[in-house]
Amino acid sequence: MRILVTGGTGFTGTALVERLLEDGHEVVALDNKEGLACDRLREKGATVRIGSVTDREAVDACMAGVEVVFHLAAAFRELNVPERYYDEVNVEGTRITLESAAAREVTRFVYCSTCGVHGNIDHPPAGEDAPIQPADYYQRTKYLAEPVVAEYQAGGMATTILRPAAIYGPGDPERFLMIFRRVAKGSFPMFGDGKTLYHPLYIDNLVDAFLACMDPGRGVGGTYLIADEEYYGIEEIVRKVAAALDVEVRIHRYPVTPLVVAGHVCEKLCRPFGIAPPIFPRRVDWYRQNRAFDITRAKRDLGYAPGIGLDEGLRRTGIWYRENGYL
Repeated sequence: MRILVTGGTGFTGTALVERLLEDGHEVVALDNKEGLACDRLREKGATVRIGSVTDREAVDACMAGVEVVFHLAAAFRELNVPERYYDEVNVEGTRITLESAAAREVTRFVYCSTCGVHGNIDHPPAGEDAPIQPADYYQRTKYLAEPVVAEYQAGGMATTILRPAAIYGPGDPERFLMIFRRVAKGSFPMFGDGKTLYHPLYIDNLVDAFLACMDPGRGVGGTYLIADEEYYGIEEIVRKVAAALDVEVRIHRYPVTPLVVAGHVCEKLCRPFGIAPPIFPRRVDWYRQNRAFDITRAKRDLGYAPGIGLDEGLRRTGIWYRENGYL
């Protein structure tokens, strides 16, 4: 099939595009800037186009002949932009992509949302019907796009919404890299008691979930939390990273409240100057917001079966970081 992946040269998009190419599909990857993955994807046979999902002409140009759309493009960690930028990309960009897909009678549209729409999980583990309580503008705008997807489902397009947990794995340039780097140095600052729950998602497991959505009839009109089989306390994750790297790590404990205050202050002070703050609220939330999910619905409806557990996933990720000079 001919498939469009928006956000197709990012960490998750690249992994998905590569798997689709391996499976023999023709893939168009749309992203808003050239990146290190672009040349590699082109060499493997993907058509890579540079443009924003907020640009109707760019989206239309990618949509010709497409049968399946995986919509991954999102404003995620852009720190020096106004909050309306998140609305423009995450909400309006989704609507533009859906409009283009509907006009060309695309047979399947898969929207990548986030588990973050549930905010802090008050009663873990949470299912898809847990309260929606986004904690920041990224999570809020990712959720606001979900009803837009539902509109097109009601209009006859086969859609599926996935809410991935904390994605990591080889090729991850950000999320777990900071944890690995701190652990590799032999010490880790733990703000709070270290028992906050965190639910990882190995990249290959997520790609499996995306591909499951291509099966006719599976998950049509559904919303699914996607995560690994188990969740963990954040201190346990730190210690498992140490085991994956075969290093000793000392945990240094600090109260979390001063860090929360510092995160808000840093973000507000740095924004007028266009400076990326060293700490900010979403980064601090790792220490204090529970993330633990029930993936029963995805297993039942999609046949989702996460095959790579945390120990093996961390081992593979650590090898990749070392081989590529990140550690």
